[in-house]
Amino acid sequence: MKITCLLENTSAREELFPEHGLSLLIQTEAHRILFDMGQTDRFAKNAERLGEDLSTVDLAILSHGHYDHGGGLPTFLTLNNAAPIYVSRHAFGDYYNGEGKYIGLDKSLQNHPRLILTADQQAIDKGLTLYSCNQHPRPNFPGYFGLTQKIGDGFADDEFLHEQYLLLEEKGKRILISGCSHKGIPDIVQWFAPDVLVGGFHFCKMPMDHRLEQLAKMLGKQKTTYYTCHCTGRAQYDFMKPYIRDLHALSCGDCIVI
Repeated sequence: MKITCLLENTSAREELFPEHGLSLLIQTEAHRILFDMGQTDRFAKNAERLGEDLSTVDLAILSHGHYDHGGGLPTFLTLNNAAPIYVSRHAFGDYYNGEGKYIGLDKSLQNHPRLILTADQQAIDKGLTLYSCNQHPRPNFPGYFGLTQKIGDGFADDEFLHEQYLLLEEKGKRILISGCSHKGIPDIVQWFAPDVLVGGFHFCKMPMDHRLEQLAKMLGKQKTTYYTCHCTGRAQYDFMKPYIRDLHALSCGDCIVI
């Protein structure tokens, strides 16, 4: 399996375009998968510069309903005329940040015929399953960090019902792909016990204090190799590194071979 980072907040190569967002190209034995699409067309420009043809992707997945993961959806629909896109049935909700800015998806796309609205557990193929884990307890939930959902005329904390995780099982390995891990990365790792986890930890707004140290130690106790990026936070990554043996940073152009 090969996982290529098409888009992330930072770049490992000068010719690639970083952006606040995430996009991963995953090559398994049976599938070519696009996981998230950033906020603009930069993921596609980077793919071209890396020699990756997105028209050959046979399925795409949107991790959750935020613009920095699904803003590039119109670009992908233009470049690829066949691949189904798996999105949560909650993905097109009214999602806002702490400053009251709408951070959701383009609602004009919600009835596009190529979108497949997923259930809480969605088997796509052998060794390829999506999970929302919406009914799972979250004892180590790190916080909402101001993220909200508009309900009627008011706002409530976003419970992240629109977030889903991709579990890949190949050659005896369990690889979990998570866009932002809003439901709480320590609990997510305990739910799945993956050999490898790729994705953001959503710690970028957490102070580097005893609480972050506790969460890092929880992650460090798991037998998981982590490749993290995007919303983890560079300072938070550096803070956690001593507590997590197999913690690695991921940037535009990086490849993971499993």
